[in-house]
Amino acid sequence: MTERSSSTAATDPTVGEQLSYLVTLSRPRFWLYLAGPVLVGVAFAADSVGELVTPSTVALFGYFLVPANVFLYGINDVYDREIDAANPKKEVREARYRGQRFVPAAVGLCAALPLLFAPLIATAAVPWLVVFLVLGGAYSAPPVRFKTTPFLDSISNGLYVAPGIAAYAAVAGVQPPTLAIAGGWLWAMGMHTFSAIPDIEPDRAAGIRTTATVLGERRTYAYCGACWLASAAAFGLLDVRLGALVFVYPMLVVAIATANVAVDRAYWWFPAINTVVGALLTMGGLWRILYG
Repeated sequence: MTERSSSTAATDPTVGEQLSYLVTLSRPRFWLYLAGPVLVGVAFAADSVGELVTPSTVALFGYFLVPANVFLYGINDVYDREIDAANPKKEVREARYRGQRFVPAAVGLCAALPLLFAPLIATAAVPWLVVFLVLGGAYSAPPVRFKTTPFLDSISNGLYVAPGIAAYAAVAGVQPPTLAIAGGWLWAMGMHTFSAIPDIEPDRAAGIRTTATVLGERRTYAYCGACWLASAAAFGLLDVRLGALVFVYPMLVVAIATANVAVDRAYWWFPAINTVVGALLTMGGLWRILYG
């Protein structure tokens, strides 16, 4: 074995190391941001217990739990390589992409996976898979790169509710209520923009313009609160109980802003908060099935 091949063998990651890296890249703390809406969509679309677990619902949940996150965050990391080099959050909490060749290959595979299970789901759900893939790619990848266009970065992040809409359509065979789509989309806009607040200074240093960098921290709080308040209003028009549950978000952002809690600390509370809210929504849908 030559000196060069020995060096390559020593530095090339094993399959296990590659899989471990991809899991870290996929942000496990955020897996339920995509998979959770699937559970909510299924719970509210099903008319019987038998409709909860089917080949289409299992396929959608499995895809949005891990592969969709590899796709979404993998594209982000590939095209943000230079920006992330100056972001300390990447070193502490997340994977830092350094040009590993297996990452683009994994992203491409995860983007193609829906082709395998699309025949299993209702036609009404397919457009939402397309919405997720198109917006997920366009958010980070040139030439569109929505993440560098203030307000479009926020609006495009409605992609996080696309899994829930697809799941509802897959079970019910029709689209969910327009108010539910609007409420979910507004919630995702607020959540995305809030998560961008800790990146304001690194993004400004890198010359990246986002909704958060343009507004600044205080006005971004107000923007997130407005999105979440509008979301609560939309859900409230469907059911006052839904509106009351979502109203926790504008209340939280007011509390964080007025209590001067460090945003990079509050940012890490939201996976737990979102999990609790999502669980309550799902249980509400299941209660409807079981007890009418």
